[in-house]
Amino acid sequence: MLLTLFVCLGCEWQFSSPEEDGQVTVERYDRIQSLYLTTGDFSALQQMNTVYPMQTRTLIEDVIRIGKVDDQQINTKFLRFYQDSILQSLIAEAEQQYANMDDINQGLTTAFTFLKSNIPNVEVPKVYAQIGSLDQSIIVGNNTIGICLDKYLGKNYPLYQKPEYGYTAEQQKMMDRKYMVPDCIGFYLLSLYPVPSDKVLNQEDRDMHIGKILWAVNKAVGEPMFESEYIEMVDKYMTQNKNATIDQMLRNNAYSDFRQ
Repeated sequence: MLLTLFVCLGCEWQFSSPEEDGQVTVERYDRIQSLYLTTGDFSALQQMNTVYPMQTRTLIEDVIRIGKVDDQQINTKFLRFYQDSILQSLIAEAEQQYANMDDINQGLTTAFTFLKSNIPNVEVPKVYAQIGSLDQSIIVGNNTIGICLDKYLGKNYPLYQKPEYGYTAEQQKMMDRKYMVPDCIGFYLLSLYPVPSDKVLNQEDRDMHIGKILWAVNKAVGEPMFESEYIEMVDKYMTQNKNATIDQMLRNNAYSDFRQ
């Protein structure tokens, strides 16, 4: 790719404020990452380090965990890490399947519009795509959501079905494009309403907490993507407490209230 063309495209990949027009658009950090990891293009590496320093640090230090971003040898380690044939195939497949993400952008816009209307002062994060190493799916932090495309290549993607990766049938079902937006909303809400750390919770209380989060996710995306007895309990609670807001429900960590 010509450097001049790359620079022009790079202008389109920079972050814009999602609140400017109400639209949430996934920033295609993965395209710059892919360009560097498949061709060794130095201009792509520069773009990663200067335009997306936080995303690059998160990818290297927290997602693939190959060292510190200020290590003098980190660029070489980074490039070598992704020369693995499996990771190269993941890059190619992710870029093919997600050449267009308009449906994901629309889904995120709809969900965050709902959240802004129902949760006071909620901020709409910046969202970007990246390619990991079959480890994490959604990374939340610094008012950003990072989507690892390699974890959403479809429940029938052959690599997911190999025994050595240990993915259960239920996990494979979730590793699908249609769960990308619900996962983004779920992990983001969990960062805003975390499991209480000031008291010891039993497993039922933890499941109840996640049930509250997933109930809100279903409402935000406009369809029942998740089902469980705990989600049903929350639905019953909200039906019986019509004056309770979603924010109040999510803040209510008296889990016995939902089991009545």
